[in-house]
Amino acid sequence: MTGNLIEIFSSAQGEGPYIGHRQVFVRFEGCNLKCRYCDTAHAVGSHPFCTVETLRSEEPELSVANPVSVENAADYIQDLLDATLHHSVSFTGGEPLLHADFIAAIAERVSSRIFLETNGTLVDELKKILSHVDIVSMDVKPPSAAGEKLWARHRAFLETAAAKDVYVKLVVTADLTENEFSEACRIIADIRADIPLILQPVTSKGGCVPPKAETLLMMQARALRVLRDVRLIPQAHSMMGIR
Repeated sequence: MTGNLIEIFSSAQGEGPYIGHRQVFVRFEGCNLKCRYCDTAHAVGSHPFCTVETLRSEEPELSVANPVSVENAADYIQDLLDATLHHSVSFTGGEPLLHADFIAAIAERVSSRIFLETNGTLVDELKKILSHVDIVSMDVKPPSAAGEKLWARHRAFLETAAAKDVYVKLVVTADLTENEFSEACRIIADIRADIPLILQPVTSKGGCVPPKAETLLMMQARALRVLRDVRLIPQAHSMMGIR
């Protein structure tokens, strides 16, 4: 089994409630959505090589031809895990659930918790690997960002992900409507009111701009009427200059 990977590297988580934790990141090509604020060049076939960090001073980085085998990817990940203590291995993208079988095969070969960063739309693929996953970071993509209505798919996904340590992240742009925000909160509250909601002001890209600070605080207050854990957390890795 092989997969097209963009990079494997060690860094600190820059988003959500696990912000600051050291993780090994495995970034996949390919996504089933085209969100306006996407910060990854993830088109399939656009990366003939995968960049692999080693944490070795004599050879800090490798350039590995795609596609990468499960066995080699697992070895690169385990080498990083062995080099320094990590909280977990984060599978990200693109959309990692497009590579569910690949993730499951790697999870069986590495000694770490598995952290899944996903757009929350591929519930059947999630079910295939749920037993391997420890933490689910699920995005909610409103129509103003994704260009289509994904509410039913998000609801079904969260119903399944709720069996794990899960939180929901909503990237907040100035274009987010009140109805979109209310629907996102409603879906979470209907499933379990204690699932954390992370309101992440967008990092300006592709014409997307964040709302004003007072708007963010108003949104948090509104969400806290139906949810128990709502946090305002910006993207920290861009502030720190790390990937």
